[in-house]
Amino acid sequence: MQTRRQFLASSAVLAAQKSTRPNILFLLGDDQRWDTLGCMGNKIIKTPHIDRLAARGTIFDNCFVTTSICATSRASIFTGQYARTHGVNNFSDTFKPGRFELTYPQLMRAAGYRSGFIGKYGVGDKMPSSAFDYWKGFPGQGKYFPQGEPGPHLTDIMGDQALDFMQGGQQPWCLSISFKAGHVQDEDPRQFLPSPKTATMYEGVKFPEPKTMHPRYIAQMPPSVQRSENRRRWVVRFGTPALYQESVRNYYRLLSEIDMQVGRMVEFLTRTNQIDNTVIVYSGDNGFYLGEHGLAGKWFLHEESIRVPLLVIDPRTRGGLRRSETVLNIDIAPTLLAAAGLPAAPGTQGRNLLPLTRGDGAPNWRTEFFYEHLLPNAWIPRTEGVRTNEWMYCRFLDENPVFEELYNLKRDPLEENNLASDPSYRTQLDTMRGKWRRWREHLERYDPATPFREV
Repeated sequence: MQTRRQFLASSAVLAAQKSTRPNILFLLGDDQRWDTLGCMGNKIIKTPHIDRLAARGTIFDNCFVTTSICATSRASIFTGQYARTHGVNNFSDTFKPGRFELTYPQLMRAAGYRSGFIGKYGVGDKMPSSAFDYWKGFPGQGKYFPQGEPGPHLTDIMGDQALDFMQGGQQPWCLSISFKAGHVQDEDPRQFLPSPKTATMYEGVKFPEPKTMHPRYIAQMPPSVQRSENRRRWVVRFGTPALYQESVRNYYRLLSEIDMQVGRMVEFLTRTNQIDNTVIVYSGDNGFYLGEHGLAGKWFLHEESIRVPLLVIDPRTRGGLRRSETVLNIDIAPTLLAAAGLPAAPGTQGRNLLPLTRGDGAPNWRTEFFYEHLLPNAWIPRTEGVRTNEWMYCRFLDENPVFEELYNLKRDPLEENNLASDPSYRTQLDTMRGKWRRWREHLERYDPATPFREV
């Protein structure tokens, strides 16, 4: 097995041998659920620039995060690892010694790429500004109006910074942009703070309320969830019909503002003859409840909380594809590295998606994955579970006894009917318990110095 130093050296040599290396642009929406793009079937939201990009690339219809919270998910994106391996479970956690050097931006920089980071860093409080050639990151949540209202708006500022970075030199570059949008402004009573320039967008639109917003659905959840942070935030975002409409309208405005900046970037790349040599990947750090199950926020294993968009636009492929395979946020790092002609880092647990963007078959693709949310917070219940192509199984660890959820996703896609206590599904429940136990034990024993295999 190569040492870390040997791996970095061999990766740099491999990249240097490439006659032309593409630029890499990774775009990350915050709290952006899978169905908030026009190309994902949403008939209301306006995202024309991202939709046009998607038509030139590959749309992954079933992308999920392995932990639905910003800090942990971003660490998984950087490393290609599950939380039990990278160890980031709290907002103050940083990467284990030697692991930051094996994140995709650092590997690309070591291989000769000019590296940049813009936006919400999300992994610990210490900013790695000296580890990037261009650094405009910030700790915590940031503010939508850094200089006060009425602006400039943070999303516009980040767009300006992106164009500033893209102007520099002939060296191939890797730029990661982590938007604050569409996250709320924590502790601001207005919650969602879009730019004044989108103040008329979605006026007159009535957003449909989800079926599972009915009070009977939160009544089905365990006590720790009924008194959780999800419920406190539900009151301030969705507590009345009028407030629900206002919150969703402003959430959509924030996401449309991302789309506007993506349009600016694509126009600049086109005008400067870089677009045909730039791989663009777009995703979200986690999903987001819009009232489903009587919840706000994220954190749990329901579809709304874990499913995100994923678009891969590689000008070296024909594009125009949709893939139905289950892909994960841990697949992003090995995919970005592969796009740059680099191998995945040692200890990577995700998969390179580029063969899927070429239309290749996937006979041995994953059919299940592990989920873990272990933030030590009394108001956010800890959860673990397994999702397969047909079943969702979740354990609420802070209940005594443990509260379990079991849903048949084929027959019950809205996850309305919890089958965990139904005697006729005891065999299936035991099967899913076994999968959960094997996954957890497998990840706890895993040595990152060895190749990873899925359970």
